[in-house]
Amino acid sequence: MNQFARLAIEAGPLAAFFIANSQAGIMTGTAVFMVAIIIAVAVSWHMERKVPIMPIVGAGFVLLFGGLTLWLQDDLFIKIKPTLVNLLFATVLFVAHLTHRNVLKRLLGTVLNLTDEGWRILGIRWAWFFLLLAVVNEVVWRNMATDAWVNFKVFGIMPLTLVFSALQAPLILRHQVPDEPAESGPAA
Repeated sequence: MNQFARLAIEAGPLAAFFIANSQAGIMTGTAVFMVAIIIAVAVSWHMERKVPIMPIVGAGFVLLFGGLTLWLQDDLFIKIKPTLVNLLFATVLFVAHLTHRNVLKRLLGTVLNLTDEGWRILGIRWAWFFLLLAVVNEVVWRNMATDAWVNFKVFGIMPLTLVFSALQAPLILRHQVPDEPAESGPAA
């Protein structure tokens, strides 16, 4: 699957959440988000015959906290979902660093080929970034109206993540392992 299709599948549920929330409120937005994320995971599975772990974890959290939001009619649960997801990712990466395990290499090793030092630095950077996102989400939902929080979730978190990802390019280029040259046939 190309990167644009993958981005559409990953951002589609968030866009559906934003539109439904703006038209009918947080409860409808949450219900639409839950349905859209199930569809996105199914489409991803259909196109690639696999679904990466992070979208699965994200979908599980959306279904759990979205379900609690709708069942208890309390938007607190959908608002704390990004905090908990980001704390989970940060914790996994920090623990992996402390135990000298390379979680990012397992997740992204088919896409990137970095030195162990590159993977280590990238993992620590992502751990701190996820922690920052958790803190920022807490500040925003606790101090702003629900619609402002939804706008931040859609138009803040995604762009911040894309910018952070782009800023990792120098590190990736510096620690990239060169591809092995193809062996040529016997000399004539």
